[in-house]
Amino acid sequence: MTGATRHPIANIRAYLLLTVTALCWGGNAVFGRLAVGEISPMLLVTFRWLGVLLLISVFANRYIRKDWPVLKRHLVFVAAMGTLGFTAFNALFYVAAHSTTAINIGIIQGSIPVFVIIGAYLAYRTPVTALQAAGVLLTMVGVAVVASEGSIERLSGLSVSRGDALMVVACLLYGGYAVGLAKRPLVSTLGFFTAISAAALLASLPLVAAEAILGQLQWPTLTGWIVVVLVALLPSLLAQIFFMRGIELIGPGRAGVFVNLVPVFASILAVLVLGESFEVHHAAALVCVLGGIWISEKGKPG
Repeated sequence: MTGATRHPIANIRAYLLLTVTALCWGGNAVFGRLAVGEISPMLLVTFRWLGVLLLISVFANRYIRKDWPVLKRHLVFVAAMGTLGFTAFNALFYVAAHSTTAINIGIIQGSIPVFVIIGAYLAYRTPVTALQAAGVLLTMVGVAVVASEGSIERLSGLSVSRGDALMVVACLLYGGYAVGLAKRPLVSTLGFFTAISAAALLASLPLVAAEAILGQLQWPTLTGWIVVVLVALLPSLLAQIFFMRGIELIGPGRAGVFVNLVPVFASILAVLVLGESFEVHHAAALVCVLGGIWISEKGKPG
């Protein structure tokens, strides 16, 4: 029997941790919008991962020392994962925030599990059932609805905002990162997270240099510094630790379901904090995305 079965209180603890995780990740869409005009996107990415490393270095040193003999044999993999899942995803995420709403960002982000299903099939030939395929299609319909603002004319004319298109690419990259996690080296979770965070920081340096060369670098205002602290502490560090602990308590399958709350929280926070308008097409898209993920979960092979 699992610990969660023997101790029902573990379920409650896991549910709380995972709900806070989804809230932090949903809040990142709001942070992205708050950063507009307060700090340039690439500098935010660099400071985000620098902040994570400074925070995590307090208790991660012994894990890195223990795991280093294994990690150094997989440096190319570590670099690719940090660049793909952390740097590239967040760079596109924060650039997208300049030309789309936090509600759109949150809902499109909900498509990541679908890209994971597709990526797992392409990479490992993981079976995809008919029900999963239906769920993928429904989720993609939701993304199309939010990207086109529910307009058939915009959809038929392939008129999609730059921010929404960037978010779709970002989610595609993160889906690839998630698929790659299946091949991660056998090291501690904290040691691996620290290593790919360091890789993400290094990968962000050429981007922030390019931003400076192009004259687009903006040093943080007071609000910008607050956003840096929030994104480093909440979606980057706290959410990751809570998610790891939630998986330990109830397993990855059950824990993964809570990711579906991210677009819900992002939409609620965007309305409450930013005063964004929640339209009918947002509701329709949210139903499609969440419904598609639910159908996909139901259709998993035994």
